Amino acid sequence: MKKPINVMIADDHSIVREGIKQILELDGEIKVNAEAGNGRECLDTLDEEKTDVLLLDINMPNMNGLQVLQRLREKNTNVKILILTIHNEVEYLMRAIEIGVEGYVLKDSDSTVLKKAIFAITEGNTFIQPELTPLLRRRMEDKATSGKRLKDPLTRREIEVLKLLAEGLFNKEIAYTLNISEKTVKNHVSNIFKKINVSDRTQAAVYAIKNNLVDIF
Repeated sequence: MKKPINVMIADDHSIVREGIKQILELDGEIKVNAEAGNGRECLDTLDEEKTDVLLLDINMPNMNGLQVLQRLREKNTNVKILILTIHNEVEYLMRAIEIGVEGYVLKDSDSTVLKKAIFAITEGNTFIQPELTPLLRRRMEDKATSGKRLKDPLTRREIEVLKLLAEGLFNKEIAYTLNISEKTVKNHVSNIFKKINVSDRTQAAVYAIKNNLVDIF
């Protein structure tokens, strides 16, 4: 009999872990060998000798999934990592791929998709949920375009303002943080919009994320 694939589940909701475990172990091809409820526990519990695939949620306390992924890749672990998340925003997917994830599946997927992903990455392949592939392709094309040097580069102060803007701070809060006037912040924001060719704060935040000026986790 073929040896089952050992899977560890890291998710901060116990009922979700239990549901996934029941689904995966239904036909005997997959065995859940460990569970964790937060990022730190995941790192402490993970046994690389006994775990083939780590199912990793993004939203977790005490280190989120992307931070755990980063830490494991820095350690050069051999465990295959599959992000299982509610996040369908392509920025999360892009970041996970940049760090080195093998698979990315949404939680609202059919169980057959999850199992297919586990089997695929165990065999040395990558698996990105098919519905996300067109978004990923477009974003990579956009990134290639936006990666070209700006004709008028952002100043150090403008980059500081853009980072805080991308974190959701209002002009008044940015002014307080940087110890400058609100009017000065407004001028910086206006200049930033012109330089990176965007028309609102959301587009500016996306630009900051795409160009690695801020972390999305």
